[in-house]
Order: sequence, then structure tokens, then C-alpha cells
Amino acid sequence: MPRHRRGFDTDAAYAHLAKRDRKLAAWMKKVGPIAPDPRWRKRFDPVDALARAILYQQLSGKVAATIVGRVETAIASDRFHCDTLARCDDATIRACGVSGNKLLALRDLALRESRGEVPDLRRMSTMDNDAIVEALVPIRGIGRWTVEMMLMFRLGRPDILPVDDLGIRKGAQAVDRLDAMPTPKELAEIGERWGPYRSYASLYLWRIADLAMPGKAEVKPTKRSQD
Repeated sequence: MPRHRRGFDTDAAYAHLAKRDRKLAAWMKKVGPIAPDPRWRKRFDPVDALARAILYQQLSGKVAATIVGRVETAIASDRFHCDTLARCDDATIRACGVSGNKLLALRDLALRESRGEVPDLRRMSTMDNDAIVEALVPIRGIGRWTVEMMLMFRLGRPDILPVDDLGIRKGAQAVDRLDAMPTPKELAEIGERWGPYRSYASLYLWRIADLAMPGKAEVKPTKRSQD
């Protein structure tokens, strides 16, 4: 069974995109090269990553980090999985600042892990992108976007285009000088020209969206759920 390599050649991706899309190439030159993500080489526990993504949803990074720290103290571990989460009852986790919906999502994640329904890192290496999405989106609180962030930032899959992401849509609007943001369907069509390096194009589109904001003097990467 073929295995998917984590990460890709960013120099090759840069050259490919610059050749395929002149308008994007002009922005890429302005932004500069984006280096490979060091997380592509680090082992991680998908369950732990998904739990943290759940806890960070709809919160500022500072607030979410505080809540995560409280939960880690409560479960006496810096790893979230079915065994450690089982150390605390619902009231204890809720007292850490975790909402009711997020608690239900954490419990569902832990239950599915205990049943063997959440693929580990080794198993994911043999799965294509759609198979990973299909395996993870049934988990309460986990949508396609969250899985796409894992595919891009943790697994280093080269050809992911999160068409529902507002920043990416804004970036594409700036690149093509559109009057309005492209719809997800329109963005998917536009993105065909960036394959098989749509992940690298996405990294630039986020930067471009930041740079294109009125009064923005410099490019500052926007924080993502897998940061």
C-alpha cells in the first residue's frame, strides 16, 4: 500500500505556481518564499490535535490556551486521549471553562478513539485526503475545515485548498482583482490551475489577504487552528 510522504518540496511548489499563474507569481514575489513547516517532521497524536482544535474553536488564542492549560492540569497530562479525558467527570472539565457543546465533542472524540474509529498517524500515512476527511468529520465538533488544517499543517499534504476559508477567498479575490470574493465553487475552479500544490498556494493566499487589507504595511501570518 503506497504511503503519503509528510511535507513537500516548497522550492518546486514555488516554481510551479509562478509558472502557472502570473498574477499569483507577482504577489508571491512581494511576499517572498514561504519555508517548509517544521511540524511536517514532528510526530503528533491526531486525537490530541483534534481535541485541541475543538477547545480552540471560536475563542481567542490567549483565552483558549488558558482553558487548555486548566484541562491539562485537571487530567494531569499534556496529552488528550480517551484514557486521560476519562480521569475527570463532566463537571470538572466544565469548571475549566469548557462549554457544554465542546465537552460533548471531547467525549465523542474519546469514545470514537476507544472504538478504533480515529486513524492514528501510521494509518493516516496510507490514506488519501478524502479518506481522512471522511473518517474524521463524523466526530462531533469536527468539520471539513478543521481536518483540512490538519492535512496542511500537520500532515503536509501538498494539494489542499480550503475553499470555505474566508481568508483564502479574500486572497483569491485580491489576486484576480475580483469585485467580490469568489464562492467556494468558483474558488475550487480557480484553484485547478494551482494543482498539485494547492496547499502552498493557500499559504500565499492567506498572506495576500492580510497584505491586501487597507492600511496593512507588512505581512503577518494569520494564526490557524493547528498553530
